[in-house]
Amino acid sequence: MQLDKLRQKEVDNLFAAILTLNSIEECYRFFDDLCTVGEIKSLAQRLEVARMLKEGFTYNRIEADTGASTATISRVKRCLHYGTDGYTLALDRLKEQQQQDEGAQK
Repeated sequence: MQLDKLRQKEVDNLFAAILTLNSIEECYRFFDDLCTVGEIKSLAQRLEVARMLKEGFTYNRIEADTGASTATISRVKRCLHYGTDGYTLALDRLKEQQQQDEGAQK
């Protein structure tokens, strides 16, 4: 399994550190130190591609809206269909949180 290749103490520590962050501002600060701007934008792009694929957008529309290559879109689609459901888990929780936030504003 793909996850087994990742499992090691250093990766556990990275993920544990991310889980300690309490706000988007803290995430900006941490990831600015950890990653290049390009790496952060690439991760964000992949998440947006996954969201758009889940919502049924075409490759052409996704490519136009996100600037992602068809290779990136295909890779994300493969993960959505054959991966470990990480995108789905995160996107579903994000959507749920956004709905809760919208309900609290009303």
